[in-house]
Amino acid sequence: MEQLALGWGPTRTTFTVAQLNARIRDLLGTEFDDIWVAGEISGVRTVSSGHCYFTLKDQNAQIRCACFRASLRYLKFKPQDGVAVLARGHIDLYEARGEYQLLVEALEPQGHGALQFAFEQLKRKLADEGLFEAARKRAIPRLPRRIGIVTSPTGAVIRDITQILSRRFPGLHMRLYPALVQGEGSIDAVCRALEYFSNSNWPEVVILARGGGSLEDLWTFNEEAVARMIVACSVPVISAIGHETDFTIADFVADLRAPTPSAAAELVICTREQLLEQIGVSEHKLLQSIRYRLAMAARRLHNQGVERASAVIHRNIGRLQQRVDELEYRLRERITSRQAGCGKRLEELTTRLRSLDLRLRFAAAGRRLEAAETALAQLVRLRVTRAQGSLEPLLAHLTQLSPLKILERGYAIVTNESGQIVKDPTEAAVGSDVNIRVAKGALTAKVIGK
Repeated sequence: MEQLALGWGPTRTTFTVAQLNARIRDLLGTEFDDIWVAGEISGVRTVSSGHCYFTLKDQNAQIRCACFRASLRYLKFKPQDGVAVLARGHIDLYEARGEYQLLVEALEPQGHGALQFAFEQLKRKLADEGLFEAARKRAIPRLPRRIGIVTSPTGAVIRDITQILSRRFPGLHMRLYPALVQGEGSIDAVCRALEYFSNSNWPEVVILARGGGSLEDLWTFNEEAVARMIVACSVPVISAIGHETDFTIADFVADLRAPTPSAAAELVICTREQLLEQIGVSEHKLLQSIRYRLAMAARRLHNQGVERASAVIHRNIGRLQQRVDELEYRLRERITSRQAGCGKRLEELTTRLRSLDLRLRFAAAGRRLEAAETALAQLVRLRVTRAQGSLEPLLAHLTQLSPLKILERGYAIVTNESGQIVKDPTEAAVGSDVNIRVAKGALTAKVIGK
């Protein structure tokens, strides 16, 4: 008989440290998979790998937090010491030290909207770097001939800007870089547009424009990448984002802020009439100044008692007056030539525009259609005439072969009660009815004999 070994103590379960930590990590991860934790950020530390580590604490406790680079790049604002937040994530165990931590996937500031907080955070950062200083900003050219525009090609913004610029100063050269101004990919699109104009050295000024919207709609222009690209642009940038009450980071770093896209088109250049008026006023003031200086010089000479050299003085004054007249003539000629050049350019553009008029194309297409219809009608009539010419002999031949022609000569067709043509007397029994078809009708008869 076998003896059984009896154990009087509890069953011993042995874990390695790694096994225990792995077991605890699984339990924590299952129980605290997606949680929100409220607390204050402390000890923010961003390492070279791009990960961010900090502590979340309240009055009685604290917990270590980690935000990996993949999650950190999508946060609306970066972690900052002393900020009360709501952190969303899951609990994980760092097995190397046996410490549990909160892996943060999203942050929301308490008492502030996330976007507004991020706006203020970036605004303070760029202001501390001096990017908002007026001394850094460049002057807008007074008469730019080449204007770059960065906006959506399908919105009302580009239509308003081009209409206003064309009305205020015809003949300007505008170049649109179509870019997304909202949603995914809009940040890269706006940065590429600014980089293109900066590297091309083509425009003299760039207008960055977008229509009105909510803070979320305008958020592309509150991104740090867009702000720094505006600063790095080699030509002055006019910011025209949203309505007059909307402010973005792009407005603060741009060389000039326009309250609306339409206002940007009015600020970038004066009207041609204003320019011509200013030239006329300057010309008048120049002539007045020259005449005044000549008069004062003549008066001084006269008062100094230089009558003995009056002939020489008069001669010099005459030369100066001649020089003034020559300059006045050259100035008028220059203005006239400039106006003629602008008028010629306007006529060329008007002629090109008329050549592209859709009404002319529609008229030409209508004429081609009418000619095609006429040719088609003629072709149909010709084909019908030929067909009739071919049909008439066939009809005449068919008529000659028709059985009706034979009946007209006095013959008849006899059918029995079964509808069969009677060719032999045996096919119609005595006393049966037969039908007789003649040229102009039919008869019914009874067979009384054979």
